[in-house]
Amino acid sequence: MLALRERGRREATRAEIVDLLGGSTKAADNVIESLRRKGWLERATWGEYLLIPPEQGPEALGDSNLLALASRIADPYYIGFSTAATYYGLTTQHRKVIFVVTPVRLREREVGESRVRIVNLAESKFFGFEPVDVLGYKVVISDREKTAIDCIDRPALAGGVGEAATILATASRRFDWNKAADYLERIKSGALARRFGWLVDHVKADIPLAVRDRLIRLAAQSRKTWLGTDPARAREVKEAIGYDETWRLFVNVPREELHGCAGLGRRKAIRKESQEC
Repeated sequence: MLALRERGRREATRAEIVDLLGGSTKAADNVIESLRRKGWLERATWGEYLLIPPEQGPEALGDSNLLALASRIADPYYIGFSTAATYYGLTTQHRKVIFVVTPVRLREREVGESRVRIVNLAESKFFGFEPVDVLGYKVVISDREKTAIDCIDRPALAGGVGEAATILATASRRFDWNKAADYLERIKSGALARRFGWLVDHVKADIPLAVRDRLIRLAAQSRKTWLGTDPARAREVKEAIGYDETWRLFVNVPREELHGCAGLGRRKAIRKESQEC
């Protein structure tokens, strides 16, 4: 472990460990297994391991670096949906599911006590991510704008429409609105632009008027659509919000589900109260 650390390594392959030990493959496997039991190595995928720095001890991996483990499962990939939202602090809901977005067809697997769910997106939606440092490991995660858009596009992977709206409201306070509009334009889905635009209005996000007008133009490229349950395939949801003329969107979601996020994106002014002498 010290030798690998001196080389500046934070991860290693089975072949590298065999070469470093200079013995048989079987002997190296025994050493690897021993280090895993003691908490100094954590398996990311077959033949690849993350190193727990000796100066930090075997408890250093923690929940955050489960992302580093999950990131070794596929290439290319990005960590997205509610997992990315949790990383950015956009949601208070913590789930034992890590969403790995990749064009590669893979089965789900376990990482620590979490389940890794593979999400295969269309090529037109596989963008909007960047590498970040997670406790010393490089992990590719969708940026705030793409995280919010992804969650609105597939709210079931965000915890539902209400949670997707909360994620958007929280993320919007640090949004690059032109980037978000660029992303929606690149995806070329008028239906998604309608849902995004309606939720922006619902949470009262501080969107520039020029960008809102741009969203309305993008939304005009599709027919009327819905948010929530498709009313054509299921009965109308009880106490649904209903049709919105501006976005030509049928909001088939109970008012109660979206009540908590109404106006959540509005920036709060800090009041200075004068003190009497």
